Parts: sequence; C-alpha cells; structure tokens
Amino acid sequence: MMSLVSDYRVGSPEVAVTHFNQRLALETDCADVQACLSTGDVDFVLLHVVGSAQAFARRHVPGALHLPHRQITAERMAAWPDETLFVVYCAGPHCNGADQAALKLARLGRPVKLMIGGLAGWADEGFAFSTTFDAS
Repeated sequence: MMSLVSDYRVGSPEVAVTHFNQRLALETDCADVQACLSTGDVDFVLLHVVGSAQAFARRHVPGALHLPHRQITAERMAAWPDETLFVVYCAGPHCNGADQAALKLARLGRPVKLMIGGLAGWADEGFAFSTTFDAS
C-alpha cells in the first residue's frame, strides 16, 4: 500500500533549512505581527494593500496604512527610507493583492514580507481590528 506522506523522497535537513529559511525571509504571520504590535517592537511599515478607503475604514489591522497595490510607485515609496521593511497583507488566502504589492515593492528594490492569512487570518486568530469608519 502506498503512503501519501512517506513514499516520497524526504529532503535532507540541510535542504529543509534552506527551504524554510527562504520562506521565513519572505513571509510572516498574523501572530508575529500582532506580537510586535502589542510590544511596540515594530520595525516595519504595515500596508493594507487592497480595497477601497471605505473598506479599510470599516476594518483593518491596527497600525496599518492603506496603500492599494495599484498605488505603489517609486514616487509614493520615496516617503520612506530605502531600507524600510514593508509587511503587506490583503483580504486572505483567496486574494493575491498582497502578492502583487510584494512583487511591486521587490521590483522597486524594497525589503518586503507577506503577512500570510491577511484579514481572514487575523480574524481567525481572534485579534482585534481597528476602524476609522465614521457612520455619520
């Protein structure tokens, strides 16, 4: 009988170290972002890269700036020093807006990480959202 897990070649520990180090160099998760936010140890700019200003106002990760990926340009990014790390997120696994933003930032020579899970992951973790929505 074939095992879907163990019948395939297992990478060496060295291959695993390289693989997971590369992933962690480009990704972070909601829990790590929230931990940084809660301790004030924030050495990155958190960007909410999808949706309208109204959607951002209704629900976003605390401390995030709204900068849709379509608005990421060299001119816009000049507001930050070249070495600034950007952490980008979108709606969740069903959305590729964060990937598009990360690609644009990387092409501009900017350090970037993707917050995997996005808004959906943030909600799944039970973390609070910020709102700037004015119902009046």
